[in-house]
Amino acid sequence: MSPERVNLLGKSVDELRAFAQSLGEPSYRGDQLYHALYAEHRSDFAAMTNLPGSLRERLSSVATLALPRIVRAHTSSDGTVRYVLGLSQPDGEKPATIEAVFMPEENRQTICISTQAGCAVDCRFCLTATLGLARNLSAGEIVAQALVALQQNRAALRPRTNIVLMGQGEPLLNYDPVMAALRILLDPNAIGISPKHATLSTSGIVPGIERLAREPVRPKLAISLNASSDEQRDRIMPINRKYPLANLLAACAQYPLRPWEHLTFEYVLLGGFNDAPEDARRVVKLLANLRCKVNLIPWNPGDLPYERPDAARIEAFRKILDEKGVPAFVRNSRGQDVMAACGQLALLESAAHENPASSRISD
Repeated sequence: MSPERVNLLGKSVDELRAFAQSLGEPSYRGDQLYHALYAEHRSDFAAMTNLPGSLRERLSSVATLALPRIVRAHTSSDGTVRYVLGLSQPDGEKPATIEAVFMPEENRQTICISTQAGCAVDCRFCLTATLGLARNLSAGEIVAQALVALQQNRAALRPRTNIVLMGQGEPLLNYDPVMAALRILLDPNAIGISPKHATLSTSGIVPGIERLAREPVRPKLAISLNASSDEQRDRIMPINRKYPLANLLAACAQYPLRPWEHLTFEYVLLGGFNDAPEDARRVVKLLANLRCKVNLIPWNPGDLPYERPDAARIEAFRKILDEKGVPAFVRNSRGQDVMAACGQLALLESAAHENPASSRISD
């Protein structure tokens, strides 16, 4: 990328208006560029036919859209696709490879996107933690993952798209770029995801939760609980030593839920560790005063010293929560055969699942 060329991917409508004016164009050209890029998913200035030809030519010489390269696409037997994406190298930043997951269903598709390359939170049951943190992603790199998935699957898109920030990284440790990306993802004039269909998942970064609570436009919030006591959570989630359960749940109690909204607590069931009936009863007490639901996620296989609980133990845990007034749902992750499931995103490559894929978004 030439240093003179400005990367426009991830820029807000106000930033694109200012960019248009810097070229001597009226500000409304920024609105047109914003619409072509995010609403029409155009990745080539020449294809932005809502702009004059002379401006398209000029944009090609002074600006760029730094889209990720699809290094590999792994397709699961259930239709899930795990994309390994190579990112361009901004000045002063390390090269990075990340993952995004596309999950088609009958009436919708869900796109799981990353917010960091790797992760520094070090949850002991998660393969992504073994990568460490390479770097934070920019707003453009976060938005681009959704654009890649939508374009690569555009022939078979369902009426509704869900976005979940549950890929690599802790979103609340990369707060400003994440929120800049979400404003584009949730803007009806851009990518147009409904806030009801967007979820940010955190390991429990209390200052980030408090900050998110003040945002006028925000996704739903999901908290990775995964334990029924501080002692237990300390062992598998070191972040709990900084933000223990009392602090985390106090922030949750103060979180301003919209009329249609519940907090979601994610609970990865580790066989023989946190899946006993007494664990379920402690979880009920922890969440008793919150408007919430619990997603029970049986641990997905990986090269870590844990095991998946059996079906009877999972159901017993769910039943205890449900009977005590805490709605609980078992969420079996998709894409396990291509390492695309929850906690499996660790850039593990397998030629057996490789599909040829374009290195850029097509128009």
